Amino acid sequence: MEKLHIFNAGPCLLPQVAIDNTIEALKDFKGTGVSLISISHRTKGWDEVMDECRALWKELLNIPDTHEVVFLGGGATMEFLYVAMNYLEKKAGYLDTGVWANKAYKEAKALGDAICVASSKDKNYSYIPKGYEIPTDLDYFHITTNNTIYGTEIREDIDCPVPLIADMSSDILTRKVDVSKYALIYGGAQKNAGPAGVAFAIIEKASLGKVTRHIPSMLDYRNHIDKLSMFNTPPVFPIFVMNETLKWLKSVGGIDAIHDINVAKAESLYAEIDRNSLFVGTAVKEDRSIMNVCFVMAEGKEALQDEFLEFAKSRNIVGIKGHRSVGGFRASIYNACTQEDVDALIACMQEFEKMHQ
Repeated sequence: MEKLHIFNAGPCLLPQVAIDNTIEALKDFKGTGVSLISISHRTKGWDEVMDECRALWKELLNIPDTHEVVFLGGGATMEFLYVAMNYLEKKAGYLDTGVWANKAYKEAKALGDAICVASSKDKNYSYIPKGYEIPTDLDYFHITTNNTIYGTEIREDIDCPVPLIADMSSDILTRKVDVSKYALIYGGAQKNAGPAGVAFAIIEKASLGKVTRHIPSMLDYRNHIDKLSMFNTPPVFPIFVMNETLKWLKSVGGIDAIHDINVAKAESLYAEIDRNSLFVGTAVKEDRSIMNVCFVMAEGKEALQDEFLEFAKSRNIVGIKGHRSVGGFRASIYNACTQEDVDALIACMQEFEKMHQ
């Protein structure tokens, strides 16, 4: 079978070595004679996987001792509720940069006083708001660093006068992060950290315990920290794959190396979009994501959209259809996506342009 070039927005392409090692564990977990998907989380050797996975997160992101890493079910959408439950006492602030940022904001509004500090909705979330002032009376300020549907990204750690919380579902492990600037970093694993089915949370331990509300035990981050992510049965399979993915990331040089690779991929693809007469990028250039490259057919060429999708498919390129809410195209070039994959898409775009000149 010919190689597929996979640009799915999530669940996404994973490193082949992580897939191969997981296949072996599905047959036999650590010589136990039991499949990974049949083991108990109390199986001898499972705690080693959990410990290694936490250690890799801490090593790769240089996470200080003030913070702890936990693994949870429910995805980033459940984390929207965790955030408000654990941090919202009087008032919270949210930066509205897309669908997921807005959903996090609505979850907080359902529990208490939450305000939208700034929004880019006026231009279909095609940019990151700038020049806004963060109120100093907030319990926390929440941002979504990468907006998968619209292709915008906050690429630097912002300075914040109140506890900073970030949903980094789709750009975690792609750049250096000064974790000390954040009370909480969270996200779903299914972009760069592993498969769907597990979420991560990097929590400043001292930031917890400040609210007076009753927090249901499953939604209290402190319980998950105290029990080393085994307060209840953890999602064993996705955590195992996450660990294999982090081992791969370390083997290729870690965050610095993968960041350089990702920037090169993004720059080459954006350069083709800007050059090609058939396509137009949708995000403003200064805020373009290096993870999700979003583009549409040029004005007057909209009728070619479906034809291009079929043409790309004939060239073994899959997963580039834009989100149903915006249309167009989206190439998600997460960590495991290679320059070879991107070059194949670029060649496809160039060939399609020649067909329609």
